[in-house]
Amino acid sequence: MTARTRDEIRAAIFDVLGAIAPEADPATIVPDKPLREQIDIDSFDFLNVIIRLHEALGVDIPEKDYAELLTLNGAVDYLARRCAVA
Repeated sequence: MTARTRDEIRAAIFDVLGAIAPEADPATIVPDKPLREQIDIDSFDFLNVIIRLHEALGVDIPEKDYAELLTLNGAVDYLARRCAVA
């Protein structure tokens, strides 16, 4: 796993969200509000987001940490910390 910038992580999140919810517009996402409410995805879709982020970034995301990925800012912060760990 290689260290990634916050911009790379944010781009990966938007790529994954676009694959799961193609109608979602990243420009309208409010960074501190829950993603599921903003892009109207259910819990199954949210799990798919987590799986795809794991695949895209090579980061293990244990179930106990899922709540840290509920907002865009939370997801970027969490994934930045996890990507920095070698």
